Amino acid sequence: MNDSSPPRRPVVLFLCIHNSGRSLAAKVLLDHYAAGRVDVRSAGSEPGNALNPSVVAVLKERGLDPSQEFPKPLSEQDAKAADIVVTMGCGDTCPYYPAKRYLDWQLRDPAGLAVDDVRPIVDDIDARVRGLLAELLPVPG
Repeated sequence: MNDSSPPRRPVVLFLCIHNSGRSLAAKVLLDHYAAGRVDVRSAGSEPGNALNPSVVAVLKERGLDPSQEFPKPLSEQDAKAADIVVTMGCGDTCPYYPAKRYLDWQLRDPAGLAVDDVRPIVDDIDARVRGLLAELLPVPG
């Protein structure tokens, strides 16, 4: 019996405290690189009121458009749907869901930092996102 349905897209949830900087950058970058092959979500344990302007500026410098993003609260539905939950500096404020694969990315908090100070943080996130994508969707051969 041949199942011709498309393979299920992996679901990645990026989680930080305010969902305005690190998890925003990770979501936008993975969305860009995965080009629809991964269901990418982000949330905050205590969502902020606005996106980090320095993170937004660095993403725009890279030709990416974060304008559709906004800080979102973590929903149990998103957490349960995730194959991988990537936490970013939220420590005990990020809830734990059993039977999920967790990655904890120790990253400097970009809150209050200038664009020049945020670029290396986004570079670090970019490298980690590319590594995660290569693991999720290995290139055949």
